[in-house]
Amino acid sequence: MAKGLESAVSNEGIANRSGRGLVLQSSGSLMKSTKTYAGKRRRGLDAYFCLFFVGIILIPLFISGCRSIDEGRKARLISQEANDFFNQGKYEASLRKYEQLIQKDPETTDRVLFEMGIIHAYPANKKKDYQKALECFQKIVRDYPDSEYRRDSQMMTLQIQHVIIKDKTIAAQQAQIDISRQEVKAKENENIALKEKIKTLKQKLFELRTEPADKVLIEKKARRLTLLSNNEVIKAYGIALGGNPVGPKERQGDNKTPEGTYTIESRNRDSDFHLSLRISYPNDTDKKRAKELGASPGGDIMIHGIKNGFSWVGAFHAQIDWTKGCIAVTDEEMEEIEQLVPNGTLVEIRP
Repeated sequence: MAKGLESAVSNEGIANRSGRGLVLQSSGSLMKSTKTYAGKRRRGLDAYFCLFFVGIILIPLFISGCRSIDEGRKARLISQEANDFFNQGKYEASLRKYEQLIQKDPETTDRVLFEMGIIHAYPANKKKDYQKALECFQKIVRDYPDSEYRRDSQMMTLQIQHVIIKDKTIAAQQAQIDISRQEVKAKENENIALKEKIKTLKQKLFELRTEPADKVLIEKKARRLTLLSNNEVIKAYGIALGGNPVGPKERQGDNKTPEGTYTIESRNRDSDFHLSLRISYPNDTDKKRAKELGASPGGDIMIHGIKNGFSWVGAFHAQIDWTKGCIAVTDEEMEEIEQLVPNGTLVEIRP
C-alpha cells in the first residue's frame, strides 16, 4: 500500500508537474506571441508616424515647389511679352512688362534693368531717355557687383555719356545755325523792304518824268524791253515773244518776232490786247527775205498788253512765249510805255 501510495503520490506529483508545465508552457507561448505582436505593432506604428511626419514636412515643400514652378512660368511669359512688344516697336509697353517682371522674379533684376536700359537708349525709340538708361546701367554697376551684365553696363554708361555730350554739342550748333538763319532772314526782309522802297521811289520819279523816250530796245534772248532817252535807261520790262522766238521773222504765220531796226508808226487805244503800238514791220530787209522764199512777209507786229479779260494774269504771262510774233507786257506796263513812246520812236529788236 505504501508503494501504491507512493506510486499514487508520485503519479499525482508527476501529473501536477505535467499540468503546471503545460500551463507554464502555454503561458510562455502566449507571452512570446504577445511580445511578437506588440513588436510588430510598434514597428507598424513607428512606420506610420514616420510617414506622417515626412508627409507634414514634404507637403509644404511640394506645394511651395509647385508655386515656384508656376511663378517661374509666369515670369517667362512676362519676359516673352516684353520681348515681343520690343520687336513690335511698342517700347512703352515693353518697359511696363519688364517692371512687372522685376516684381514677379526679383532674381532677374539685373538682367531686366539691362534690357530696360537698352530700350531707354534705343535709337528707334522716339521717347528715348538717355538719363533713364544711365540710371538702369548705373544701378547694375552699383547694386549688382557679381552680375554678368556689370561690365556691359559700364561700357553702355560710357557710351551713353559720350552720346549725351555729342548731342549737346550738336544741339548747341543747331541753335547757333537757327539764330544765324533768323538773322539772315531778317536781313533778307530788310533787303526786300529796301528794294520796295527803291522801286517806289523809281516809280515816283518815273511818274514825274515828262521827257519821252527816244528809243525802244528789245532784246529777244533776255526777254527784255528797255525805254531809253539820250542813251540813259528810263525803265525796263519783262516781255513775252512769239511762240517760235528764235531767229528773224521770215514769212506770215511763222509766229516769229522780227529782228532789225524799225519805228513806232501808229497806236490803237481800242486794241483787243489793252492798247498797242504798231511797229513798222516789214522793212526792206524783211521784204527781200520773204520774196526770196516766195512768201508773204506778214505784218501787224505790235507792242501790246494782255488780251482783254485776262489782265489778272499779270507778270506770269511772261513765263511763256504766247504771241503770234508781237511783243507783250502787262496792262499796267503798257499804259506807261504808251505814254512815254510817241509815234516815230526808234525800235531796235536784237536777237
